[in-house]
Amino acid sequence: MEAEQSTPGQLVKVSTHVDFIEEQSDQYQDRFVFSYTITIENNSDKTLQLISRSWLITDADGNKVSVEGDGVVGQQPILQSGQRYRYSSGSIIKTPLGTMEGFYIMKDLQGNKHKINIPVFGLAIPNIVN
Repeated sequence: MEAEQSTPGQLVKVSTHVDFIEEQSDQYQDRFVFSYTITIENNSDKTLQLISRSWLITDADGNKVSVEGDGVVGQQPILQSGQRYRYSSGSIIKTPLGTMEGFYIMKDLQGNKHKINIPVFGLAIPNIVN
């Protein structure tokens, strides 16, 4: 399944792309595996460093998991004005439908911190919703 979403007109634009990983999933074990690719684009005139992330992952039963940590995929990338950074990661939930949302904390060269919201995006097996 493909799902893409972005937040335009922001200091930083965040775009998401989601795929269902059928070969790693097992519906009889309540295991649904999704990969997601995030593209972060620095639309500001400042150099920004991504220092931390916070995710809220919710399955269709309402179970919530919070994930917080430094950077993303072991990195704290620095984005010059106009630069993009792309990374991929994954999530495992117990239902064929769920959501993710969260935020990044980014810091400019002056040490000012900026909260960059990541709007809710769906995790869904193909053809579960029209």
